[in-house]
Amino acid sequence: MVIKKSNATAKMLVLPLKTQEIPSGSFPRSPNKLSFTHNVTLTVSLAVGSPTQNVTMVLDTGSELSWLHCNTTRVNRPVFDPTRSSSYSPVSCSSPTCTTRTQDFSIPASCDSKNLCHAILSYADASSSEGNLALDTFNIGGSNFSDTIFGCMDSGFSSNTDEDSKTTGLMGMNRGSLSFVSQMGFKKFSYCISGSDLSGVLLFGDSNFTWFLPLNYTPLIQISTPLPYFDRVAYTVQLEGIKVQEKLLQLPESIFEPDHTGAGQTMVDSGTQFTFLLGQAYTALKNEFLNQTRTILRVLEDPNFVFQGAFDLCFLIPLNQTSLPTLPSVSLMFRGAEIKVSGTRLLYQVRGEVRGNDSVHCFTFGNSDLLAIEAYIIGHHHQQNVWMEFDLEKSRIGVAQVRCDLAGQRFEVYHH
Repeated sequence: MVIKKSNATAKMLVLPLKTQEIPSGSFPRSPNKLSFTHNVTLTVSLAVGSPTQNVTMVLDTGSELSWLHCNTTRVNRPVFDPTRSSSYSPVSCSSPTCTTRTQDFSIPASCDSKNLCHAILSYADASSSEGNLALDTFNIGGSNFSDTIFGCMDSGFSSNTDEDSKTTGLMGMNRGSLSFVSQMGFKKFSYCISGSDLSGVLLFGDSNFTWFLPLNYTPLIQISTPLPYFDRVAYTVQLEGIKVQEKLLQLPESIFEPDHTGAGQTMVDSGTQFTFLLGQAYTALKNEFLNQTRTILRVLEDPNFVFQGAFDLCFLIPLNQTSLPTLPSVSLMFRGAEIKVSGTRLLYQVRGEVRGNDSVHCFTFGNSDLLAIEAYIIGHHHQQNVWMEFDLEKSRIGVAQVRCDLAGQRFEVYHH
């Protein structure tokens, strides 16, 4: 892999962003575990420690603390070995990093038997990870960031063992003080995921784009009062409406507003594959999409089949059909910006599901209520071929429809 910095600005780092396809599998779950898994994750490669060890991390704008697997007993799985790094330093539980900077963790940090800062992280898909906070040098795009705080994790439960076996850890990119982007001090980062070959580019710093359409910005929503179900360090935007083709769904504005508990926020999350809508909005979208496609798509009539636990609208497509019919687009309308989902991004072929002479394709919008998720989540599948800019300084997200493969070439990012 060769990474070159663009000459657009000196204070900018550019990295290839890769999508990693994970084979769908069935994993045993206890009844209270949520059942969705990711078939595709966004990953970045960098180096950590002295001497450096190469790691692959899942890019996750929906979480704060970056972490690496440090349990060297993991057989045939990528790990970071802290004993081989002279710059590695564990965080004590009496340090301010442990006592004050972990305040946004869902489970408070604690002291372990060695007086080290112990963290337990849990995620919406029921996976979890635990270990110690530590400092080490992260080398990203040729630049060193010393004393970067991360989790050196020695145990955990993954909802997707295939994904877990291919990545060394997770890069937390939300607005919390310990997130990767907050620690590096960049006021802005952007990414673009190609819809064709699923490659992409991740850019830290100001991109100074003059080469494609100007970005449309939507403000980030902030609340001053802590509420139990509101994630204050997520990238929360205001969803204002949903259109199918040009037809605006008739929905009350109130369903897009968080309630008195904080439930109902809309989060932009690169760590989630698909998009989830709360029940009322999902049902309205499902019904209108069905209405507009009833003459061109055949519905899979099987009440027992729900893809990934949340996608209950699926269709039968003949195995010998090479392309999908022309589908009505779905537009997510935010305050000041819009993301339009069209074509193949609307339906996802379920690997291994064949009914007679038909393959099964599911609608890529899921029902949050089926997973007991109290939020709208915009996943990375619907961010393909959209330039996504996270402007932390001006507290806004910018979007523009763009060919992301061309964007990668513009920044001279090569995938090997």
